[in-house]
Amino acid sequence: MPVGTAGTVKAMFPESVAQTGAQIILGNTYHLMLRPGAERVARLGGLHRFMNWPGPILTDSGGYQVMSLSALRKIDETGVAFRSHLDGRRHALSPERSIEIQHLLDADITMAFDECTPFPATEPQARQSMELSMRWAERSRSAFRKRPGYGIFGIVQGGIYPELRQQSARILSDLGFDGYAVGGLAVGEGQETMFRVLDQTVPALRTERPRYLMGVGKPADLVGSVQRGIDMFDCVLPTRSGRTAQAFTRRGTVNLRNARHAEDSRPLDEECACPACREYTRAYLHHLCRCGEVLASMLLTWHNLRYYGDLMKGLREAIAGASLCDFVAAFHEAQAGGDRSAT
Repeated sequence: MPVGTAGTVKAMFPESVAQTGAQIILGNTYHLMLRPGAERVARLGGLHRFMNWPGPILTDSGGYQVMSLSALRKIDETGVAFRSHLDGRRHALSPERSIEIQHLLDADITMAFDECTPFPATEPQARQSMELSMRWAERSRSAFRKRPGYGIFGIVQGGIYPELRQQSARILSDLGFDGYAVGGLAVGEGQETMFRVLDQTVPALRTERPRYLMGVGKPADLVGSVQRGIDMFDCVLPTRSGRTAQAFTRRGTVNLRNARHAEDSRPLDEECACPACREYTRAYLHHLCRCGEVLASMLLTWHNLRYYGDLMKGLREAIAGASLCDFVAAFHEAQAGGDRSAT
């Protein structure tokens, strides 16, 4: 899912996002409640109409963003009191208010309000955080207004501790959510630990519901997580990297600021059908990046989203064709080969 935090996937038109193959995007409760405000978006017809995106939208509950405020927030049983990072004004976000905001935004998939457990955390700290998130999950589930075509996902927490993760998964399963997310990862624990946590967590999640790994990640993270049973992802990496001259390709990450691209007339990725690869050379993309032109961000963001979309499409087809192991082996072989300079 491309990330459209503030009601836009940065450097992209909505129709361009759709052309990358994306069918659903992500918005954010915290940022949209601060500006332009959930009630205003509702008065203007909801987030789909407001941002001109006709497809489904999933909204993050705001828990991760509030956690990142650190000194600006205070957590208790009722929810979180915090000061806006924009103007310092006081706000409060409870499970009920988070669900209400997501309803006002007209999110197709609402996320339960949770505390994203920081890393590192001791087992007692992770337990206390997880148990609070589970109480908030129950309140979120109760506050959600069931209606056709809309759903709510619970979020598994528990840090890096398998017993806590499994306990969290059982509680959420008993509450009966429409899908299940794994939160609190990609916060500094490293890929090996993340995969170990998934190995211990995903088997405890209901197989007939979507399983969503939040805030992940690099292409190899996606491939390894799909192998472990994850269905859905979101991450700012493809769009953020597109604004900093970084491109993801079938042969690894390419820095378009590098001087070796200055006279390279090849496409960025021969197998990609995005406009950046189909209509422009590496030399031109290098020129745009070195000049700081807005078009560089637009083209590289489009490419990165198309690459991620193609990667996920390839994984889906490999699963359907019972050839996932072959696909994964070919992926790692191509990535290991690296991006070669023109000869």
